[in-house]
Amino acid sequence: MNRKNFVKTMIAGAAVGSLSTLHKITSDLKDSEKLMPALFVGHGSPMNGILDNEFSQKWSTLAKKIPKPAAVLVVSAHWYTKGTKVTAMDFPATIHDFGGFPRELFEVQYKAPGNPELAKETSALIKSTSVELDHEWGLDHGAWVIVKHMYPNADIPVLQLSIDYTKPPTYHYQLAQELYELRKKGVLIIGSGNMVHNLRMVAWDKINDNYGYDWALELNQKFKSLIESKDHDSLIHYKNLGQAANLAIPSPDHYLPLLYTLGLQDKKDEISFFNDKAVAGSLTMTSVELNAL
Repeated sequence: MNRKNFVKTMIAGAAVGSLSTLHKITSDLKDSEKLMPALFVGHGSPMNGILDNEFSQKWSTLAKKIPKPAAVLVVSAHWYTKGTKVTAMDFPATIHDFGGFPRELFEVQYKAPGNPELAKETSALIKSTSVELDHEWGLDHGAWVIVKHMYPNADIPVLQLSIDYTKPPTYHYQLAQELYELRKKGVLIIGSGNMVHNLRMVAWDKINDNYGYDWALELNQKFKSLIESKDHDSLIHYKNLGQAANLAIPSPDHYLPLLYTLGLQDKKDEISFFNDKAVAGSLTMTSVELNAL
């Protein structure tokens, strides 16, 4: 079944009352007294969506620690588009955007609702560019692999915001700043990628090991230091960080979600790291929580 038919099937099978409730969840979100945390999550292998491991366990634990969000907005490395889009359907499909994995992974269906009204509000908040309301995409593995463990009941609306591949890093950081108001309205914004992500240099003999090449560990530590010191300019202009940065970020798709999270930072936010591990030599799972405690 293709994504469009899946959405139609879900809509047809949904009770009228549940649709009515859905539209009321966040159609008129009010400012909260406290900012919702913002996250950058290293999502790693799609297999983390079905594995009970140290990474997925931390996602589950984190969800229990932070306030329950009114909705989740994910900026995933795997929705790379010309122009910026936001999912605006009632029921986003579960996208299996990978190959070569066990059938069990392809059978996963994460049936969280969307929220068209929140999509419209998100689009309206962004003044720097026109944001298209998208009805074709859904939730790719950069989103559902994480959120499935955080909110297994699939009872919280989940949306995705795409990454415009034609724009430079500064553009993405500044666009994220326009989304800051959503933190006041109980929306959990997650940048999903990996700080260090070079699939061409993966040590396949250590694919399941917490192991990093020297350059990967060096740059991962550098990134953490810059995040802690709030030196966002250096992180935006990461190409100036030397040869290690060229190895760690051969393409920007998995790195740019970090800039979306940093663009949301408030001066009151405390910074903490979790899942701070390298895997398979050339990947890091290091993740960031911004929380105005």
